[in-house]
Amino acid sequence: MLAVYASEPRPDDPLEALHVGERTEPEVPAGWVAVRPAAAGLNMHDVWTLRGVGLSAERYPMILGTDAAGVLDNGDEVVVYPVIGDPHWSGDETLDPHRTLLTEKHQGALAQTVVVPARNVIHKPASLSMSHAAVMGTAWLTAYRMLFTKSGLRPGQRMLVQGASGGVSTALIQLGHAAGFTVWVTGRSPEKLALAERLGAHGVFASGERLPAKVDVAFDSVGQATWAHSMRALRPGGAIICCGSTSGSAPSADLQRLFFLQLRVEGSTMGTRQELVDLLAFVDQAGIVPEVGMEVPIADAREGFKEMLASKTAGKIVLTM
Repeated sequence: MLAVYASEPRPDDPLEALHVGERTEPEVPAGWVAVRPAAAGLNMHDVWTLRGVGLSAERYPMILGTDAAGVLDNGDEVVVYPVIGDPHWSGDETLDPHRTLLTEKHQGALAQTVVVPARNVIHKPASLSMSHAAVMGTAWLTAYRMLFTKSGLRPGQRMLVQGASGGVSTALIQLGHAAGFTVWVTGRSPEKLALAERLGAHGVFASGERLPAKVDVAFDSVGQATWAHSMRALRPGGAIICCGSTSGSAPSADLQRLFFLQLRVEGSTMGTRQELVDLLAFVDQAGIVPEVGMEVPIADAREGFKEMLASKTAGKIVLTM
C-alpha cells in the first residue's frame, strides 16, 4: 500500500526522513478494524515524529498521521479517533498514563489503510466532506476540549485566541463564534487578521497590542511570545487555557498577577472519544465548514509538509488518497 512514513529520526532536517512509498498492508488484530482513508490531515505531531521526538529509534520506519476520515470494509464512513489507550482504562482517555497517539506506537493514518481499535472509529456526519472530517481528530478536538470542557465560558463572554491562522486557532475562532462567545484574535500580519475576521472573529489585534477591554479566557498555544500578553489580558478571576508552547516556554509565570487577581492557568491535551463525538455533532448542527487551506494528493505529501513547516498555509493541510 502507498504510505507517507518517517524512515529514521532526523532532528536537524526532518524532511530528509520523509518518504512516500510502498509499505506492507497491515494485519487486523481481533477487536480492531481496517479503515481505508479518503483524506488525512497533517499536524505538527508528524514533524516531531520526523525529528525523533518521543519515539525510540527501533520504532522506525513509522507511518505518519494521526487524523483521517475514510471507509470501513462494510462501507460505513467514519472519522478516526487517534488516541489509543489501555483497554482496561476507564474514564478520561487523556489521563490514561499508557495512552499513545497513532504514530507513537502504532502505524499512522497517512496510508491507504490504517488499523485501529473498533472503538476508535466514529460515524462521519453526511454534512462533512472527507477532507473536512479528516481534520477533526487532533487540532479541532484539542480546540473543542479547551473551549467547552476546560474554559468555563458562557455565551456572551469574551475570549482571546493568541494566533490567527493555525489549526487549533482557526478551530477556536469558528467554534467560539458558533457557540455565541465574543471572539477576539491576535495575529502577526494583516492577512492573518483578515482570515480571523472571515472565520467569525469579532475583534482582531496585532500581536501584543493593548486590548480595549479585559477578556474572560485566553487560549494560548504559543507560549513565550504571547504568555505575558495573555496574562495582562485577563479580567480578575479569568483563565488561560494552554495547549502548547510553539515559541518556547514562558519566561515568567507572573505569579504576583496570578495570585492577586486569582487567575486560573490550565493545561489541555487532545480530547476524549466522547468529546470527538460531541464535536462532530456540533459542527454538523451548526453548519460549520472547517478551514482547510490546502489539499494535495498523497503522492505530493512533501509539498504539504513544506507548507506546514513554512507556516504559509492558514487552517489545516489535508492529503487526499
